Amino acid sequence: MPPTLASLVNHSALKLTVRAGEDHLDVPVRWAHVSELADPVPYMEGGELLLITALKLDAEDREAMRRYVRRLVGAGVVGLGFAVGVNYDETPEPLVDACAQEGLPLLEVPRRTPFLAISKAVSAAIAADQYRAVTAGFAAQRELTKQALGAGPEGVLGALAAQVDGWAALYDASGAVVAAAPDWAGRRAARLTAEVERLRERPAPASSVVGGPDHEDRVELHSLGTGRRPRAALAVGTAAALGTAERYAVHSAIALLTLTTERSRSLHAAEQRVGTAVLRMLLAGEPDHARAVAGDLYGALLDAPFRMIVAESASGPAGEHLDELAETVESAAARAGEAVLVVPEGERLVVLAADEGAAVAACTAYAAARETERARPEQGRADEDGLVVGLSAPTGPTAASAAYKQAEQALSVARRRGRVFVEHEQLAAGSVLPLLADDAVKAFADGLLRALHEHDATGRGDLVASLRAWLSRHGQWDAAAADLGVHRHTLRYRMRRVEEILGRSLDDPDVRMELWLALKATATE
Repeated sequence: MPPTLASLVNHSALKLTVRAGEDHLDVPVRWAHVSELADPVPYMEGGELLLITALKLDAEDREAMRRYVRRLVGAGVVGLGFAVGVNYDETPEPLVDACAQEGLPLLEVPRRTPFLAISKAVSAAIAADQYRAVTAGFAAQRELTKQALGAGPEGVLGALAAQVDGWAALYDASGAVVAAAPDWAGRRAARLTAEVERLRERPAPASSVVGGPDHEDRVELHSLGTGRRPRAALAVGTAAALGTAERYAVHSAIALLTLTTERSRSLHAAEQRVGTAVLRMLLAGEPDHARAVAGDLYGALLDAPFRMIVAESASGPAGEHLDELAETVESAAARAGEAVLVVPEGERLVVLAADEGAAVAACTAYAAARETERARPEQGRADEDGLVVGLSAPTGPTAASAAYKQAEQALSVARRRGRVFVEHEQLAAGSVLPLLADDAVKAFADGLLRALHEHDATGRGDLVASLRAWLSRHGQWDAAAADLGVHRHTLRYRMRRVEEILGRSLDDPDVRMELWLALKATATE
């Protein structure tokens, strides 16, 4: 530990006597400084033991001593050493009283003790403390390296927590806690996810401090990774600010965990290349070859029903959303012990994940969060051409190509509807009528029926209602005429007028289908 006033008083060779401030001797001393200036404050940095002989001070003037001592305390001076037998045979009482009143320790220095001896003692103690810190730091580095090689990140966290007498936690790219030491620290670390997310938004390397005197502990957060976007984060919680030795330990842990993270990143890139090959074989209709290449890495994923996810970005910040989506599904799968295949393809991301697994759930939650952001009034429609995600129905290796098409269809519908996420099963279930709400379909319907509406607007008949009744009765004249309350000959006349105006024959089933869908589309407005 650094030298304190108490350690200097107990130094047998210095023979110092405490004249005031006995209760504040445990304060660390940063340096010993000699100054005979009447006002040395401009040259103080704080933490000094000031040594004086009162050469230019009237130490018998009580008011002058009160002002002098008060300024020293305000400047952060931790102690005052007064040499007797030089200008004063004894320490002046006004100086003693002023120091006692301000709580500033006053040490009486005997004539036979030169100021140089005190400065040397302080310097030697500081050097010894720094040496101990460096030695302890190297020892901590060796222990942390040993744990990194043997036990991995969990071992590094355990050794670091012991070194700082506190706790440590590791967060993944999504901001979730992946490991903590001791075990109880996981709950504390989980409460810092918002702070970790803010840290991840800053370019690496970045750090911040959370908590302080009014909190249960002081936590330092450090980003890990060498890229533009941090891949992980480290939290270190202690009861007080870190000392030199503890700081060495934290820096060593950051370096080791960063190396581990980057190594994992390289392995991840290699795995991604294998995943790309597996995906291409599946889409090419070669499931047996795909299974052989997948091996233990992705084999379990192909043995159970899986979903195909296709995400795409058109422009703007959605590229970052694709990266975030990839990190989100990979982190969720890692925490759940699931295999997941993630393949970036330019402005598109393809994911193959276990049905009803954590990765699919994480993808759905992420898309829902983006949907909420897009719906905020302040967002406007700036991101309407951004991220879109399509999810296939559950499938297996032999139908992977069909699943990919399903995901693409869902993605296309999501983009047309201005949605972030659409699941193919939502399209396959229920009625086709909700699809008629598409703007392109409505535009087609309005154009097809415009001439009939214009005719009816002149009051010369009700062709649109007559057409709807006739089509709903499958061309049965009597039933449709009864619904309209007109004679069947009147209805026949109206249908001939529809054919003349539209230039189409109602005997053509395709024409009848288009007219019926157009009527349904306009009815949804």
